[in-house]
Amino acid sequence: MTPEMVVTVGRHALEVTLMLAAPLLLTALGVGLIVGIFQAATSINEMTLSFIPKLLAMAAVLALTGPWMIRTLIEYSRNLIESIPGMVG
Repeated sequence: MTPEMVVTVGRHALEVTLMLAAPLLLTALGVGLIVGIFQAATSINEMTLSFIPKLLAMAAVLALTGPWMIRTLIEYSRNLIESIPGMVG
């Protein structure tokens, strides 16, 4: 296994990780920003207020993007496992 292969496999793993994490992270960021603006506008200083909206929004996004995430992860895993013989020998 050459160093170029290691870098390619690692880069592809990071790309897949970012693709899978992006919907949930962006949702949490967006909802947190909206709740933060709401808290600043109303002077409500409750730290736990953003937890429930984030939880509900992330559950909705996970329900919508979950099948795509699983398909992507299965496809990546299958391709990685199938490429092992070519990398080793």
